[in-house]
Formats: sequence, C-alpha cells, structure tokens
Amino acid sequence: MLFDVIRTLLRGGHVNMLLVLAQVLSTFFIIFFILPLHEYAHGWTANKLGDPTARLEGRLTFNPLASVDIMGALGLLLFGFGWAKPVPVDSRYFKNPRRDMAITALAGPVSNLLAAFLGAVLFYVVSLFLPLQNGFVQFLRYFLNYYAMVNVCLAVFNLIPMPPLDGSKILMAFLSRRALAFYYQYQNILSLITFVLLFSGAASGPLSAAQSFFGNVIFRVAELPFRLFGAI
Repeated sequence: MLFDVIRTLLRGGHVNMLLVLAQVLSTFFIIFFILPLHEYAHGWTANKLGDPTARLEGRLTFNPLASVDIMGALGLLLFGFGWAKPVPVDSRYFKNPRRDMAITALAGPVSNLLAAFLGAVLFYVVSLFLPLQNGFVQFLRYFLNYYAMVNVCLAVFNLIPMPPLDGSKILMAFLSRRALAFYYQYQNILSLITFVLLFSGAASGPLSAAQSFFGNVIFRVAELPFRLFGAI
C-alpha cells in the first residue's frame, strides 16, 4: 500500500492525499482491532472444540498487545497484506484433530470476511444517506472501502493452502496419510516457497483475481438490503 504510494511519488506521479490518509488510518484500525479479532476467532473456536491452550496462555483476548507482530504490521502498511502473532493451538485436545484443526483455521478468514461485510454495509450507509460533497464523508467512504477490501485480502491471503497460512491447515483435513507425511517432512521448504512467491509477485495475478471476486461478492451482498428497500 504505502510502497505503491512511495513509488508513485518517486516517479513524479500524483497521489490523492485524502485517500492515502484514509488508507493509513484504516490499516492501523485493522492492525489494532481486526488482526486481534482474527486470532481471537482461532482461539475461541479451538476452545469450543476442546483445546484450552489459547485461553490458558492469555491469548483469548482482543488486546492488540497480545497479537500485534511488528513485521506483519509493517507488511500490511507497506504491501497490503500482513499477519499477527498466531494463537497457540494443540490438536491433541481435539476429538477429531484434522477436522477440528481445519475448522479452527477457517475461523480466522471467516472473521475477516464478516468484518469486510460490515465495512461494506457501512460504506453504503455513508454513500446513500450522507452528503457526498462533504470532505469528511468522502474520507469515510475511502476509509470503509479500503477497510473492507483489506479484510477480503487478508481472508484470501490466509486461505492460500501453503504453510504456515490457515489454508494449509484446512487442506490437511483432506490429505491422505502419505500426503500428510510429505507435508510434515517438507513444511519448512513449503513455507519458504510461499514467501518467495508472495514477495516476488509471482502469485499476484491469482491473488488479485481471487480478491476481486470475493470483494465483488461481499459488496453485492451488502448492497442487497438497500436495493430491496429502494435506496439504490
């Protein structure tokens, strides 16, 4: 995000400073409130499925100090994707370890999609019922639109089926024993491949397509109540 702004400025291009300010503040809101929500969703789900580890270690909390990872926060500010400190999960407590781990992993991205949906609803409320020529209203629209789309990006990013992302734990529920053994043996190499693909930009095309798809779905669903009542 800020990386693109800096690159544009260095090339002599123009940037909308109101938009940049809205994006920066939206990113900080996500770092301090939504990333902890994502981790809380993992911990809460694991606790409900029988694993008290996160609760006993004080990680079943919305306190951002327990969840914020400096490198993950910088990644979100600079590039639009990042991470928090993962909550501890011990699959030995689960009745069905592979299934319950997959459910626990899925809870994080689902929390981001729900947060994105709420942001999209508020975006339509602001856009339809407040004067658009007002500068603060325009700022709110930028803020909410970016907030919703970053949450979609975080959900899609975490659903990549490669370690250490949530998608890998979901994938594990469907792997054969041989494939699972391969995963455990080479997970460090797979993790390295994941980060190389992400930071080299090699995965940007498929990721952008998936993010656009889910973003459009979220905004279309959020728009439906307003259409039904004739506000649009």
